[in-house]
Amino acid sequence: MSTRDPGRRGDDDRTVDLSDDMVVLPEQTADDTDRGWGESAGGNDERLLAERPPHWD
Repeated sequence: MSTRDPGRRGDDDRTVDLSDDMVVLPEQTADDTDRGWGESAGGNDERLLAERPPHWD
């Protein structure tokens, strides 16, 4: 049987302020970038758009 100190509040009763914009984790990790995948930073979107099949137009 446990007794609680009436002058002490438990974690369930504690107010947590969530208004702080503290960043805990980054939006993207370093290995989830083009460089992390071993690709160049420029990408190849222009080449892929230029080489798209004629039936896509």
